[in-house]
Amino acid sequence: MIEAQELTRQFGDIVAVDSVSFKVNKGEIVGFLGLNGAGKTTTMRMLTSFIPPTSGKAIVSGFDVQTSSMEVRKKIGYLPERPPLYLDMTVSGYLNYVGKLGGVYPASKRTDYMNEAIDKCGLSKVKNRLICHLSKGFKQRVGLAQALIHKPEVLILDEPTSGLDPQQIIEIRNLIKDLANDHTILLSTHILPEVEMTCERVLVINNGKLITVGSISELSSEHSKNDQVYIELKKNSDAVIKTLEKIKPIINVEKSSDKKGYLINFKPGTGSDNISVDSRAEITKLVYEKKWGLIELKSLRPTLEDVFLKIIKEGK
Repeated sequence: MIEAQELTRQFGDIVAVDSVSFKVNKGEIVGFLGLNGAGKTTTMRMLTSFIPPTSGKAIVSGFDVQTSSMEVRKKIGYLPERPPLYLDMTVSGYLNYVGKLGGVYPASKRTDYMNEAIDKCGLSKVKNRLICHLSKGFKQRVGLAQALIHKPEVLILDEPTSGLDPQQIIEIRNLIKDLANDHTILLSTHILPEVEMTCERVLVINNGKLITVGSISELSSEHSKNDQVYIELKKNSDAVIKTLEKIKPIINVEKSSDKKGYLINFKPGTGSDNISVDSRAEITKLVYEKKWGLIELKSLRPTLEDVFLKIIKEGK
């Protein structure tokens, strides 16, 4: 549905986006991650025909963003970081107006589409209110509704939960997940837990260059130094470390930073959620025999934030 091919954008001597290539398949929700100024918004603006690429090309729903920009716009619903709202209009009046701009005719069809967008975005109770009187969360919903009004195949969302409170973030996140049933979605966000809960794959861009693409589990495995397990015991001593280190495939055991327990480092691919039944049973049996008193035993997996920062550091 979306394909970028060596997409590049320069502003004078500054290369904002440098030969970026990726694909987003039909029905996917893909997160677009990067630090401020990395090139995310510029890339999205090129994909939506808002600005032309300096070189390279982008195809959206089978249409070239430069040679068939009007066709691309029909296929895309775009929510910029600041929703393009007319604050002195009512919600329904604004959406009807946007529907006209989007070429949704006749009026009866536009009304049906508008009511569907209002229902999907949970705006029924405020559809007759002025947009200026709405909370930021509802304004964001109106922004999503305007992106949906013409039933596009592709949604491009730039920071859709920016500035929202925790409850509003959850509501918008759930809405985006529901929208994936009917739309292909590319979204940019700084809220990494949101990406973990919403997206199937991520693209990471830094200094205008795409530095990695993959599923969250793939990236976690690739950028995790070792599979690691945390164990907390009633008994703490150097003898515990030496004894545990005799178990294969444990590499080493170290005290945790809080000094309450131990970090058990396994060979990559054998620890964490993939600890063999034998290894798990041997650790449990050893703790019981030594009467160390097991308090807690859990797998430690790097968060997406850990992975993201590591990728950015290595990609510079």
